Amino acid sequence: MNFGNLVLLKGKPLLARFAFGLTKPKYSIPGGDIAGTIEAVGKDVKQFHIGDEVFGDLSRCGWGGFAEYVTVPESALAIKPTNISFEEAAATPMAGVTALQGLRNKGKIKSGDKVLIYGASGGIGTFAVQIAKSLGAEVTGVCSTRNVEILRSIGADHIIDYSKEDFTQVEDCYDLILGVNGSNSISAFKRLLKPNGIFVHVGGSEAQLYQTLFLGPFISMTGHKKISSLLQRANQEDLNYVKELLETGQVKPIIDKRYKISEIIDAFNYFQEGHAQGKVVITV
Repeated sequence: MNFGNLVLLKGKPLLARFAFGLTKPKYSIPGGDIAGTIEAVGKDVKQFHIGDEVFGDLSRCGWGGFAEYVTVPESALAIKPTNISFEEAAATPMAGVTALQGLRNKGKIKSGDKVLIYGASGGIGTFAVQIAKSLGAEVTGVCSTRNVEILRSIGADHIIDYSKEDFTQVEDCYDLILGVNGSNSISAFKRLLKPNGIFVHVGGSEAQLYQTLFLGPFISMTGHKKISSLLQRANQEDLNYVKELLETGQVKPIIDKRYKISEIIDAFNYFQEGHAQGKVVITV
């Protein structure tokens, strides 16, 4: 389960309605991430065969993942690594690729960079910590007390417990900040950036989103610090990149709770509280 599913369901933030339906949901069945076994293939399919275990992201091809069966183009899929379960595979595509694109494509991460990840214990955040480490960065994660051990377990170099310490007042400055959650002002993140540092907004409050969209370009043009936002774009190449990290053990999905598809209302209610440790998964 990802934030995009809530956007489809609730139509918020309002800007999203231009893509997902102005007055009602454009897609009747939410669900982006999937993992399962191929039951049938079209005559032009070259990459996969009946019986292959696969995983993928349907956000660019009609959604519909909360179902027993789904029809998708082969470009949305990759072969599931044999060293992870179907549940772990289903927890990976959108969050893993979002973290990768935020760090690498938008954040221009380099080995040795000091990286701050706000919201590091959530779905995208837990992938971002591990991917940043795999790329040679020194990673600081921001989380609450209950999530400190999770960040330790996935290799964060430093951890700031925001319930005990105001992360905006730390003395360190960062080459890259990935904002995955929260409602802090853009100016707070800007202060923590090194000259030529980059802040990438991945998720957070509507106010923070609008600050990034409308003030970010002005800040970027008038100074030496860059403020940008990420719109994740599912693609097979990046999915296969994350697959290799899973296969080599550099990344491991963190799953908080599992719900049966018959319990999907409970899953949405829990997920929208915003306190999930890693991912919430729907099982079929």
